[in-house]
Amino acid sequence: MAPKLFAEAIGTFVLVLTMGLARVQLDVPAPLAVGMVLMAIVYAGYHISGAHYNPAVTVAVWLRGALPAREIAPYIGAQLVGALLASFFVQYFNGFPIHLSPADGVTALKALTGEAIVVFVLVYVILNVATHPATASNHYYGLAIGGTVMGGSFAMSGITGGAFNPAVGLMPALFEILLGGVPTPMTWVYLVGPMLGGVGAALAFRAMNPSPAVEPRS
Repeated sequence: MAPKLFAEAIGTFVLVLTMGLARVQLDVPAPLAVGMVLMAIVYAGYHISGAHYNPAVTVAVWLRGALPAREIAPYIGAQLVGALLASFFVQYFNGFPIHLSPADGVTALKALTGEAIVVFVLVYVILNVATHPATASNHYYGLAIGGTVMGGSFAMSGITGGAFNPAVGLMPALFEILLGGVPTPMTWVYLVGPMLGGVGAALAFRAMNPSPAVEPRS
């Protein structure tokens, strides 16, 4: 179990660190950096933990039947630790914390809907390319997952802030509080939206694909 948790913590750390640093760099668009790094760490960690790096993905994979219930809490705990540690290093390098918030004028309902839609698509892709027997021998799963996040970020980050992941949305907000700052009052959107999207995708997948799950590649 320990290797799985290390893999989840490291992968989430890299994802959040990249997002937090890339958002303030003007040379490379942040969605491109995040998508490419996610692709790499999915390939690096899939054979160990399944490369969730996202509590919404973990819950969806469990609903799909590809993760034991006893592993849900440890997986999510490792992801949150990785995200919190990354938040510290973003503060260290940038001099200020990650401050995720929807764009000006965007309502909570609109932000929640945007986060849910992108995560629905992301989880739907993950379940199809990484847990279906018909795609068990593919080598494009990392590209598909990273590309989905990249596309979702280009499309939606200017509206919702682009978390698409409760660990990304909540741990930087917690770190901001620890520093004495005030995160957006819509922080709850980054928990509820992704979880709704992930659960919805898992249910849709099960309705269309009542086949056994496959284990992560070794």
